Amino acid sequence: MTEPSPAEILLIRPMHNAVMEALARDFTLHRLDTAPDPEALLAATGPRIRGLAVGAQTPVDGALMDRLPGLEIIANFGVGYDTVDARAAASRGIVVTNTPDVLTDEVADLAVGLLLATLRRIPQADRYLRAGHWPKAPFPLSASLRGRTVGILGLGRIGRAIAARLGGFGVRIAYHGRRPQADVPYAYHSTLMGLAEAADVLMVVAPGGADTVKLIDARVLAALGPQGVLVNVARGSLVDEAALAEALRGGTILAAGLDVFADEPHVPADLAALDNAVLLPHVGSASHHTRAAMAQLVIDNLVAWFSGRGPLTPVEETPWRAGA
Repeated sequence: MTEPSPAEILLIRPMHNAVMEALARDFTLHRLDTAPDPEALLAATGPRIRGLAVGAQTPVDGALMDRLPGLEIIANFGVGYDTVDARAAASRGIVVTNTPDVLTDEVADLAVGLLLATLRRIPQADRYLRAGHWPKAPFPLSASLRGRTVGILGLGRIGRAIAARLGGFGVRIAYHGRRPQADVPYAYHSTLMGLAEAADVLMVVAPGGADTVKLIDARVLAALGPQGVLVNVARGSLVDEAALAEALRGGTILAAGLDVFADEPHVPADLAALDNAVLLPHVGSASHHTRAAMAQLVIDNLVAWFSGRGPLTPVEETPWRAGA
């Protein structure tokens, strides 16, 4: 009896080396990014493609899915999957997976570090020293975390991990989400405006997507107030970046720490010019340890699916359910 042929997988853009090596080893891999004629490759292989491996910045819409009529699974590298139209996938019976849990601690660590760097002006102090200003005068006093209320927008896995870490700093913690969570001791606010009014740090950890575009707008920033600090480690699309730049310039809020932007890797010049903004190049999960774990989970989802065991980490919208 002949062995069945390996499933054919499509890679649109380069991914973590471990993913690409495993896909080439365990499956029949087609790469649009290295094809001399990507359109010809897609036309020739599209009907045979059963799996799609994508990174966080790779858009996958219904039109692409329709060109892959045999597609069964989309394995997303990252916990956020807003660039994948998961509803369109569900309507076609296509499973979507992501990489939760393995990056929770790394992103939570980075979020707290970014908050401290923003409040205590750590990058600015480093630049001050390197420029030789310290012998002339001490670095100016900074704001503090002491006595603050941190409002978390999105108390999911990462939001909870951030809250647990901040508990050690003695700050008050509040949150807003779709519903209150009975197993946490933090104050729940039923609206984002209510949370912004109650907090003086707003930590953004909510999912991206069409429903949350520019959720943090001028009204929310004004409610945060002149001592307010915005930290975003979720998706840049959640923040009205023009309104944020204006709020930082005009003193509507004190400072902002951003690891994500709406049009990555492009950062608005208005934000880059501001000294009261700490800006990072989307490095929340960017450690060797965590990226390797994320890569392994992408591979494991594909291997589990094509071996008949089902997906390991299907997203909420996916049509697959255990025992179905």
